Amino acid sequence: MRLHRTQRTALPRLLGSLLLVTAAGISSVGAAAERPVADSGPAAASPRPLGQIVPAPAEAEPGGSPYTITADTRIRVYGSGEARRVGDYLAGVLRPSTGYALPVTGDAGNGIRLRLDSHDGELGAEGYHLKSSRGSVTITARGPAGLFHGVQTLRQLLPADVEKRSLQKGPWTVAGGTVTDAPRYEYRSAMLDVSRHFFSVTEVKRYIDQLALYKMNKLHLHLSDDQGWRIAIDSWPRLATYGGQTEVGGGPGGYYTKSDYEEIVRYAASRYLEVVPEIDLPGHTNAALASYAELNCNGVAPPLYTGTDVGFSSLCVPKAVTYDFVDDVIRELAALTPGKYLHIGGDEAHSTSHEDYVAFMDKAQAIVGKYGKTVIGWHQLTGGTPVKGAVAQYWGYDRTGAAERKQVANAAVNGTKLVLSPADRSYLDMKYDKDTKLGLAWAGYVSVQRSYDWNPATYLAGAPEDSVLGIEAPLWSETLTNSDEVEQMAFPRLPGVAELGWSPAATHDWGAYKVRLGAQGPRLSALGVHYYRAPEVPWAAE
Repeated sequence: MRLHRTQRTALPRLLGSLLLVTAAGISSVGAAAERPVADSGPAAASPRPLGQIVPAPAEAEPGGSPYTITADTRIRVYGSGEARRVGDYLAGVLRPSTGYALPVTGDAGNGIRLRLDSHDGELGAEGYHLKSSRGSVTITARGPAGLFHGVQTLRQLLPADVEKRSLQKGPWTVAGGTVTDAPRYEYRSAMLDVSRHFFSVTEVKRYIDQLALYKMNKLHLHLSDDQGWRIAIDSWPRLATYGGQTEVGGGPGGYYTKSDYEEIVRYAASRYLEVVPEIDLPGHTNAALASYAELNCNGVAPPLYTGTDVGFSSLCVPKAVTYDFVDDVIRELAALTPGKYLHIGGDEAHSTSHEDYVAFMDKAQAIVGKYGKTVIGWHQLTGGTPVKGAVAQYWGYDRTGAAERKQVANAAVNGTKLVLSPADRSYLDMKYDKDTKLGLAWAGYVSVQRSYDWNPATYLAGAPEDSVLGIEAPLWSETLTNSDEVEQMAFPRLPGVAELGWSPAATHDWGAYKVRLGAQGPRLSALGVHYYRAPEVPWAAE
């Protein structure tokens, strides 16, 4: 759903908000807005202009008196139990830093008001309207996801110290005016590779919270690869217990029990993210081949693999047992996954002939449909026959050959939807520059500006604009072993990809964006995010 009316006015209003930043004396990076009040004068307490958030809102109209959260503030919820849950979430964010009780109630009155209005069709499922004035801040949405996204905007309009888990000095003031906002694309995803290195449930939850702040709505989990199988499958138990016992470099690996996975799914849903699980097929399967000899054409299980090469493994396409295996895995995973999508990989199947690849993907897609899910595959899927409704995820880059790009565009012309994650733009594991210690560089260096400065609507020549379902920021983990390292590579590039997925095209401007991004620095620090202080971003003082 797109707010065409607001797109036309968003850029002038956003630029107007930037002028307000300067007028408020907070410099080109909004530094003083982030200082605690104790640091000094009136400018320190100036509320953040409404347009100074990431992603940029579709429309921000400043005006009227600001609202200040005080010890008397109530969080008043109107609508379903979902509204109450969003209110409880907001209270959990605000209570530690403000020290206020902030009771959540259904009573009428002033304060922070969260209102579900199913009749507000313009906002769509994820849009919201925020109004701030002297007596209240009111967030209205048609659906609970929109209410939740509006709460993320409210967080960013408050001083960065609101994110801290200990008592901080106020005031906690929100600028007066209105924000009307809804996403540009319905699919806004980040991928976490838990196969090359395993990440615990706690680490995945931490990443989910970070994605939610920037209004992402999908978490793509790469659950299987040559180096490790990460999800328990009852009918093939050695996949996890044997195939999951290592990782790149020979570490201990690990896997999610079904209850672990369900916990991740529930937690993501509480942040209005849908989990998209991936089982990469028919290549990237050494962990499975090592676990069960019968999946190999020669009947011999290879050793477990801890390197980083790709393209050497393949399921045995002619064997009937291969499809018993695929059916069982998809059936069990689909039963655990309430979301719409199931990703079946399909990339870098260099050890599978083209004929075998097409035959295999035809059968695998049918199995996904059999269990009620929509197929997503890497864009090599378009080299075969994508089923009706299938989604192709493009991971090529600017130097990808014209024939391959045309193949994907032709599939889009014929009805295949696209998720765009070009490797030299949105892959968060690419090095920032030659001095970056973590990450890889096979797609080139990806600076913060480069990761932001592209347009999904026009990126793939020949693909219809309406074929683009959305965007994704993948994070592969060959070199990443813990949350600190994940955050070094994801931040500050992930917020820019999130903005490409959420904000109207009219707001896209690197010069304005880098100022808003720089103002996020103190907030990321308050949240304990180990972000990279990219030199091209004017970071706010902390």
